[in-house]
Amino acid sequence: MKEAYNFLRKCGTFYLATEENGQPHVRPFGAISDFEGKIYIETNNQKKVYQQLSKNGKVEICGMYEGEWIRIEGVVKEDLRREARVAMLEDTPSLKNLASPDNGTMTVFYFENGTATIYSFTKEPKVITL
Repeated sequence: MKEAYNFLRKCGTFYLATEENGQPHVRPFGAISDFEGKIYIETNNQKKVYQQLSKNGKVEICGMYEGEWIRIEGVVKEDLRREARVAMLEDTPSLKNLASPDNGTMTVFYFENGTATIYSFTKEPKVITL
């Protein structure tokens, strides 16, 4: 898990794919946290992505860094604990101007299970179980 987390951190921006009524939706993300040994992402519970994640937790993330790319597929689950939101803010300081653990709209999801694969044009893919 740590290797997948570190790769996403290096990417800076990665792309999260969700689904709604059979239509895929992809958007850039950048906030991640390593909390209790799991990869967390952050969003606002007023956004469409929140409704999509709440209805169907199956997601895929893709990011690229220096000629390698990562794909993470799995199932995310919302974590309603304040401690998880605080950890996100500590791991992603740029969020502090946009979110607060107590504002009622910040929420976090973690990978309940999944597989990360790191690809390269020159090496065999590396598979990591989350």
